[in-house]
Amino acid sequence: MQEGCRPMRAAAIATAVTVAVATLTATPAALGEADDGGEGDTTLHLVTLRGPGTAGHRGAAPAEEVAERMLALQERVLDDVDAADPVYQWTTALNGFAVELTEEQHDVLVGDDRVALVEENAVRPLAEVASAPAGALEAAGAPGRPGRWSGGAGGAGTVIGFVDTGIDPASPAFAEPASPGRQPRRYDGSCADAPDDPAWSSDECSTKIVGAEYFVSGFGSDALRSTAALSPRDTDGHGTASASIAAGTTNVAVRARGYALGRFSGVAPQARIGVYKACWSAPDPVDDGCATADLVAAIDRATADRVDVLNLSVAGPADTVDTVERALLGATEAGIVVTAAAGNEGTQAYAAHPSPWVVTVGASTSARRVGAVVARRGPRLEGAMAATAPVGPARLVVGADAAAPGASTDDARVCAPGSLDVRAVHGAVVLCERGRLPRLTKSRTVRLADGAGMVLVNRRAGSTDADLHEVPTVHLSAADGRALTAWARQHPRAEVRLESRGRERTPARVARFSSGGDPTWSVIKPDVVAPGTGVLAATAGGWDVVSGTSAAAAHASGVAAVLIGDPRNDAAEVRSALLTSTAPIGHRAGLRAGTGQVQVRRVPPMAYLVDPRHYRGWLTGRRSDLDLPQALMRTGRLVVRRTITNTGNRPLWLTAHLNGFDSPVRVSPSAALVRPGRTLTFRLSLGSAPLATDTGTVVWHSAQGDRTRLAVVITR
Repeated sequence: MQEGCRPMRAAAIATAVTVAVATLTATPAALGEADDGGEGDTTLHLVTLRGPGTAGHRGAAPAEEVAERMLALQERVLDDVDAADPVYQWTTALNGFAVELTEEQHDVLVGDDRVALVEENAVRPLAEVASAPAGALEAAGAPGRPGRWSGGAGGAGTVIGFVDTGIDPASPAFAEPASPGRQPRRYDGSCADAPDDPAWSSDECSTKIVGAEYFVSGFGSDALRSTAALSPRDTDGHGTASASIAAGTTNVAVRARGYALGRFSGVAPQARIGVYKACWSAPDPVDDGCATADLVAAIDRATADRVDVLNLSVAGPADTVDTVERALLGATEAGIVVTAAAGNEGTQAYAAHPSPWVVTVGASTSARRVGAVVARRGPRLEGAMAATAPVGPARLVVGADAAAPGASTDDARVCAPGSLDVRAVHGAVVLCERGRLPRLTKSRTVRLADGAGMVLVNRRAGSTDADLHEVPTVHLSAADGRALTAWARQHPRAEVRLESRGRERTPARVARFSSGGDPTWSVIKPDVVAPGTGVLAATAGGWDVVSGTSAAAAHASGVAAVLIGDPRNDAAEVRSALLTSTAPIGHRAGLRAGTGQVQVRRVPPMAYLVDPRHYRGWLTGRRSDLDLPQALMRTGRLVVRRTITNTGNRPLWLTAHLNGFDSPVRVSPSAALVRPGRTLTFRLSLGSAPLATDTGTVVWHSAQGDRTRLAVVITR
């Protein structure tokens, strides 16, 4: 909930888990601008005190008492530097606050033994891409079966929290399900009022959307775009897309831009949705994003509300454990499965969210919808196509040959707005070249000129994308585009049909935009990959095709909700299953694909279990003690130990199989009998430094047919 008052610090409510004490309209200082009152420039900073929040507290004292002590300590730290009232205070996911500081106050806090981290508020981008390689159109679907209706079940009794741009509660993707399943077991969230947004009220919550809050003080309400809503309502579309992919209601009919696209379901259609809006739109889209102070406040609130899965589709640094990562540790300590997007920088930057307590998700390519351009007594060329209804036979007109009066040939060639002669293209299929303009702008130009369809052709090597165009469209490769253009010029009265050919199932691979891991880090990132190109999703006011590691993270969140919806599974077992039940993807994908493609259908009876207290040990420097279901080996670290636990109710005879290694990796022991509740500790070793980067898996098989994969990357 956004703040609405400025109480004195001494009157802070001890039981509050996120205390927001700035006024509703953020001051320029909240945005990092000078507002010094004559005493020095101030900038908003995030200050984390040592030790965990109440989520990580391990003692007899009740959480309320621990939170009261934290607030008292925060008060003393603030008073010692004569700081202003804090913008936010946090006591659940971490012990800390956001406050305006001068440079001198910052330097004093950096040297304070009570303080673990001080960092400046910053704006992070969302992990989406406008145009993705290997374009596709794929609905969300059941775990392991992207794009297929999951049958109406999955995720019952769970809540997925989305730290994002909010939600469109009117979307049919969030219709109240006919069979919602059991109530959430532990969720304690609420639905905020928003007096500044007449289009939102607390009544927007339902049996599907069970909580909704918003956090804006870090971004600044006076820095928002005029169309932005000071409420949990989504005016961007990103948060709505993420929520629909993960937890959209099942069996929803989809019709977009005149296309009937079948039935839609989220991966976990019975999961409930908790909304934590912390990402905002600015007047200049370059400035859109999520302020770290707002992100931490949202994570802290979601942790206090006790969501089951927390989804963060926001990029971030790849080589540091910052305040956001520390807050996510608190969420993990509270028994929440945390998933986050790896980022969309491809080879230009390493994967975000390097912490081992976060399931970092990269993007894989999806199956794509295929269409064809079929010419009478001419070529038959296949490309990407979203529309299912055929077009034609209709005349094929080359855009460059149909320029409107006063329009240039170059504009008509790329079907720029207003460039086509209506008389020339009325009722025709128009051939438009890719480039200069967004792809959807071209099909809008064709529609406004009364064209019946479009063939979009690449001018050079690149993706073909099944977008939801304004008119039915087939997108062809550069080679096929040149062939069709030449044939059309030779046959000026030629007619063609545009036909849907259904879905083309091709092996999944890591999307080119998906960021890979740092070989010098201590863990493999991303942890897994999931479908992230051309994914059908609800957006604010409709449907669209979205791409990015944000879509992939949402898919993984839905899978996690399905698994944790089984009361027999806890968060640690689900985290293990997400990584160990993956499918191989690509050839030696290594640090691009993590442990592989998410495909979990159930939690196997053997797991790599990490006590959340060990994550905090890793944070303080003990980085070889984690029993992660992955291993990054390199010179100086050529021996790794892992422990596998029998979480089932019967003895398991386990045998190890090594797959994919070129290096002489050894596992010892390679077989053992493990009784229920007991463990097997094994040793992976490499006798000498590798000659080159190597990847492989250690697969443990049980006599009953269960298996679990441990991904290994070996670097020099």
